[in-house]
Amino acid sequence: MDALALVVVIVIAALIFDFLNGFNDAANSIATVVATHVLTPGLAVAWAAFFNFVSAFGFGTAVATTIGSGMVHSEAVTQYVVLTGLGGAIFWTWLTSHLGLPISASHALVGGYAGAAMAKAVVEQGWSQVLSPIVPRGWLLTILFIFCAPLMGMLAGSLLMIAVHWIFRSRTPHKLDRYFRVLQLLSSGVFSFAHGTNDAQKTMGIITAALFVGGYLETFQVPFWVILSAHAAIALGTLLGGWKVVRTMGHRLTRLKPVGGFCAETGGAFTVLFAAGFGIPASTTHTIAGAIAGVGVVRRIRAVRWGQATEIVWAWVLTLPTTIVVGALCYLLVRGLGLGT
Repeated sequence: MDALALVVVIVIAALIFDFLNGFNDAANSIATVVATHVLTPGLAVAWAAFFNFVSAFGFGTAVATTIGSGMVHSEAVTQYVVLTGLGGAIFWTWLTSHLGLPISASHALVGGYAGAAMAKAVVEQGWSQVLSPIVPRGWLLTILFIFCAPLMGMLAGSLLMIAVHWIFRSRTPHKLDRYFRVLQLLSSGVFSFAHGTNDAQKTMGIITAALFVGGYLETFQVPFWVILSAHAAIALGTLLGGWKVVRTMGHRLTRLKPVGGFCAETGGAFTVLFAAGFGIPASTTHTIAGAIAGVGVVRRIRAVRWGQATEIVWAWVLTLPTTIVVGALCYLLVRGLGLGT
């Protein structure tokens, strides 16, 4: 395939993944505000899409740099590695969205990317070098946050819930509900902003890696057009929304009222922005699910539907190994067709 045409295909594939990311993660941005009936579904997705897009002018590109050059050694990356890695991520994100399971699209992306690079190393250097493309530090932080993000979200959500109940202890439930219907608009917008600034950067990193490897960039620096296109794609995916995932997150995990929605969104947003500030590709899905569970636990342990939570956790656990395998298979298929050599 012509070099320029290959880059164009990679950019299109990356934006398709970004769209699916927004489609699956729409639940993260709008599930709580829809579940509490603060906004109608149509207004909620428009609200979330707006903040996902304006986050392009937010926290820089530290996460994009981590994804593009901090997970896989640059010398192990080719444009076909990037393309087939995206294939693994697109497959898993589409499948889980169809099944209504909220997953970490971030981990789907790094899993597919790593799987393709590992397959290339095995083909060219043998099984002894299967882990040679991996950057240990980048993976250590990413895997650490698989466990830390939901726990941090749960802690933040529960502490905020406790604090709010104490501060407003003299208010009637009716007044509390009225206050937090307004405040939840703010918290939903902040969480959508956090979602955009963390998740869209992952696609930016992949596109920039393809441009850098192809010789279209002299240094690994994210171009402005890549920033805008990535945020536009994730905003469009959010606008169309994955309603099966929204129902799972907004209704089946625990029942929410506006005060609980506010605490979950605020706690989740704080955790995601904290990770983005350090360039860590944290999962907004893991974070908001933990925060929603934390809010439910404050009410009572049985308020959380732990069976549903277990299904969500299994989807999280399977994301990295599945996308690594699919990314590797995609690379081997391309290699078998005589490409990517």
